[in-house]
Amino acid sequence: MRSTQMRRIGLAGIFALVLALFGLAPSASAAEAGPTDLTFATDSATTTPGGTVNLSMTLTNNNTYDVWFIHQTIEPTWLTTQRPDLKYSFTGCSLATAAGNVPCSGTGPANLGGSGTGPANLGTNYGATIPPGQSRTVTLTLQVGADSGCNGNIGFYSYFYAEFSDSTSTSGGPVYTPETRVLCA
Repeated sequence: MRSTQMRRIGLAGIFALVLALFGLAPSASAAEAGPTDLTFATDSATTTPGGTVNLSMTLTNNNTYDVWFIHQTIEPTWLTTQRPDLKYSFTGCSLATAAGNVPCSGTGPANLGGSGTGPANLGTNYGATIPPGQSRTVTLTLQVGADSGCNGNIGFYSYFYAEFSDSTSTSGGPVYTPETRVLCA
């Protein structure tokens, strides 16, 4: 019986060592915030064909240096692309500033549509430079086609890359948006 217990302990130790070597072992410390964080929110979880939903993207600079450059893409999720009857596009873009919202670009049917025609480059919309500890929020207007199918979800994912004033950089993703359910009227 003692021999079986020692084998189990030995096997558990070898397994823990393998996990640690490949970086899969759980960490004892809490996760620290990265140099930048990208978060998404929507103003509604549902809409109907012909409706709109505002998708807000907030980029936060957690670094001690300014963000000078951002490259970000946004693409439909695989499940969204499997529903060709869902028709949508980003029809508007605005950057929140102290003086109010200002228009931005890089969206529209040529960049994203029901067929998932490719990523939209959204990095310039944040109006970098972003000082340490500050955030920028860009809101995209998602327009669902009046002839769109319904009872399906529309969702996106994003990758981003940021450069800082000390010549360092960071990247992240995929970061997923909340899904919007298109309901039948």
